[in-house]
Amino acid sequence: MRKALLVGLLFVVGCGSSGTGATCPSNNTLTYENFGRQFFASYCDRCHSSSTQPVMNSLATIRANSTMIDSEAAAGPNGTNTAMPEGTPAPTTAERTQLGQWLACGAP
Repeated sequence: MRKALLVGLLFVVGCGSSGTGATCPSNNTLTYENFGRQFFASYCDRCHSSSTQPVMNSLATIRANSTMIDSEAAAGPNGTNTAMPEGTPAPTTAERTQLGQWLACGAP
């Protein structure tokens, strides 16, 4: 009984994870200035700059919400998350992969 419960729990925990598994490449060149600012201006600010949604136009807020952002909008070896942004324009898979890597690097 305990073994079945443990296996079931591991299954639920594993399936509930929506993180991309992105890692920070050793040769990372992505920064807020050359990637993050434009990514969020292009895809996030149209909804997340109003008083009704969490504002995502500051680096501190992005860093504080990096796990949520990864699970909603980034891509990595574990999958591609496309829940955000709603509508168009939407980032390409390559841009979502860059987002995942940038977040994994700590959003420098």
